[in-house]
Amino acid sequence: MRMAKPATVEDVARVAGVSRQTVSNVLNAPDIVREETRERVQRAISELAYRPHAAARRLRTRRSSTIGIHLDPYLGGISGVILDRFVHALTERASERGMRVLIYSARTAEEEIERLADLIDGAEIDAVVVTGTFFGDPRTGWLLERNVPFVSFGRPWGGEDVFDSAHTWVDVDGAAGTRAATRYALSTNGPRVGFFGWPHGSGTGDDRERGWREAMTDAGAAGPRFESVDGLAAAREVMAAAFADPSVLPGLDALICVSDAHAVGAHLAAADAGRRDLPVIGFDNTPVAEALGISSIEQSPELVASAVLDLLMGPSGHSVTAPAAAPEHVLVEPRLIVR
Repeated sequence: MRMAKPATVEDVARVAGVSRQTVSNVLNAPDIVREETRERVQRAISELAYRPHAAARRLRTRRSSTIGIHLDPYLGGISGVILDRFVHALTERASERGMRVLIYSARTAEEEIERLADLIDGAEIDAVVVTGTFFGDPRTGWLLERNVPFVSFGRPWGGEDVFDSAHTWVDVDGAAGTRAATRYALSTNGPRVGFFGWPHGSGTGDDRERGWREAMTDAGAAGPRFESVDGLAAAREVMAAAFADPSVLPGLDALICVSDAHAVGAHLAAADAGRRDLPVIGFDNTPVAEALGISSIEQSPELVASAVLDLLMGPSGHSVTAPAAAPEHVLVEPRLIVR
């Protein structure tokens, strides 16, 4: 059976009722096309499932049609799959827009800057996705000085107000996730909802704890707070010690956790203490939490990847656009998966 021929630029032009050059402008320089015409061409592209020929476009525009992203060192652990999911989603969604993703490695921020300089000077990438940002990150300052289009996955924690950040970022709204989880636990289990977090000082951890505190305050409820460094073994040890206190478990209706590693550790410690029925809610919705039947907050890295590409290329663009005049910040709201 012969496969249907893929749509061409001429097909798109015919369906949209425009010239071939107008279609080319929409694909490569959308800002110069009137909005009404641009929308008509984009509808035709969607209807015909047209995909621009990436190699030809690279030759024509002298752009690489490639986005670079740093591959963080593998840390293992229960929650180590989140960045992997993000990279996979970014690669798939970039491909749908006729873009490629180039993964590079570096051990330090300074080494990454050197690697980026080689890639940019060699015209191997048009834009960058930065991961693991932090306050005073030299990578983001260097990219801003070079006027290189980039978006970071994660807020630059550590400043007075991350929304005053000089660069564009996309992040998961951790507080919204734990707020929703706490409200659910309050409505279904009782007023004594505890929180099991990381030691104070972690931007991400403090943000997730804030959601719990806000929901508890709104409900006029109170619950204990526990903390542990990351890792299942450490979390289980901390909660085992806490549950050894005969006053803790009887007065605890549910437990919201900063990560699935904490949630699994707490779940196992509760089972050891005879409270297998204690509702525990994690964060990351990893396969381990799913296998153990533990409720968890889903970060949806696929939505983060889509938001990153929208900021780099526009909602329906097929090429990287110039950096925005003012930095843009997007918070993706996670969702609670109840098990």
